[in-house]
Amino acid sequence: MQKNKSGRRKFIVQTFIGGMAAGLGCKYGFANNLMAAQVATAKPAVDLPVVLSTWSHGIPANQAAMDILEANGSVLDAVEQGVHVPEADPLIESVGYGGLPDAAGEVTLDACIMGPDGNAGAVAYLKSILHPISVARKVMEKTPHLMLVGDGAYKFAIDQGFEHTNLLTENASKKYEEWKASGKTYAPQANWENHDTIGLLAIDKNGDIAGACTTSGMAFKHPGRVGDSPIIGAGLFIDNEIGGATATGEGEAVMKTLGSFLIVELMRQGYSPQQACEQAVNRIIAKVKLHPHFQIGYIALNKAGETGAYSYRPGFQYALHQDGSNTLYNTNSVKSTWDEK
Repeated sequence: MQKNKSGRRKFIVQTFIGGMAAGLGCKYGFANNLMAAQVATAKPAVDLPVVLSTWSHGIPANQAAMDILEANGSVLDAVEQGVHVPEADPLIESVGYGGLPDAAGEVTLDACIMGPDGNAGAVAYLKSILHPISVARKVMEKTPHLMLVGDGAYKFAIDQGFEHTNLLTENASKKYEEWKASGKTYAPQANWENHDTIGLLAIDKNGDIAGACTTSGMAFKHPGRVGDSPIIGAGLFIDNEIGGATATGEGEAVMKTLGSFLIVELMRQGYSPQQACEQAVNRIIAKVKLHPHFQIGYIALNKAGETGAYSYRPGFQYALHQDGSNTLYNTNSVKSTWDEK
């Protein structure tokens, strides 16, 4: 009986607060602030720290990040050093060194990073620098700006002590020449078999959250093209009171719906990370004209350490490091086969 009385009192209090919010004409602001406070003070649902990332190249990235967290390093260092691994791997054709070039034969890189204090930095259309994520962090820490692009980003990187590096590997050059000889024109087609953006989210044992996102973009893209990966709110978004999200796949669709920001806002409203990822994919389906080769995937992490992942088509994988296990999973998806339109 005492339990029922307690539950009734809780219901009355919640109803009173909700009524006050509506009566004051601030339903969304006041109520959502209360919900954010509840999320922020919730006990972790799983043991912390947790690291979550996209694709199988997320496995070694996760490990590098977790090594830092377990040594009591900062969560911002963890996400940066985590994505350093795929950025430096010549066998990965969609991130950093080894990334396939644009239609002019240039490897151009995009990246962003965001920390628990809400600060962020980004670079876009950056050439000849091995670790764009570290340049993005320097933009965040050393300038009053959020993003630098192209030649300006390159000059800034050199001024900060980064080395000029030839990013076009022998494999990437060969594939570019084959594409050129084929006579094909560029058409957007997101990679779907473990070859796409690395987005990485982490929460440390104190509950602080950070994220990083880095890519060489779509293979043989039109020169000058920039996708969602360096765009805060599209390719990546962190709110330390709520959680974080990051995207992979066709950046144009993500930018049209600000997918990562949307996921965090849905979690603020009480959605689980899984539910929020599903809703963000459904938002794209409802609002964006899709072409036959479209693919998009999201991952998300909330303040309690809970995770979610979802994609439009099958094939998207994510890596999860928690409770001593670093495991690759296939996501659920809207479509059951890749060939469906």
